[in-house]
Amino acid sequence: MNHDVKAISSRLITLTENIILLIIGLATLYATGVEVMRLIASREVALSDLFLLFIYAEVLGMVGAFYKSHRIPVTLPIIIAITALCRMIILQSKDIDPINILFEAGGILILAIAALLISYKDKLSLEKLKLRRHDD
Repeated sequence: MNHDVKAISSRLITLTENIILLIIGLATLYATGVEVMRLIASREVALSDLFLLFIYAEVLGMVGAFYKSHRIPVTLPIIIAITALCRMIILQSKDIDPINILFEAGGILILAIAALLISYKDKLSLEKLKLRRHDD
């Protein structure tokens, strides 16, 4: 009986996760379409618009990566956060105190270092896995 509850719970969580990711993917596609239509209507493209489209592409890539490997690489959300901070700096750079730009740039630096460390950790983990397989 306990095994059945665990199996049903696991299936329910997996189904819910897939539904949420499907909604995220569809909402991102919709938002991309709305943004592209706005760009066409205004006949003007700013750098912040390109960053927004890049964020949408990264979100879709993250959803695609999950469906492909059933896991989300931690570096993808970090890259999305870096892109979002860059976009925020571009949008607000004329209207905010320069110290805030430095704080946001510091946030980008911290996120970039975190992505670098995670990449190195993943490479080391893969090398350890290869060594274990070689020893077996």
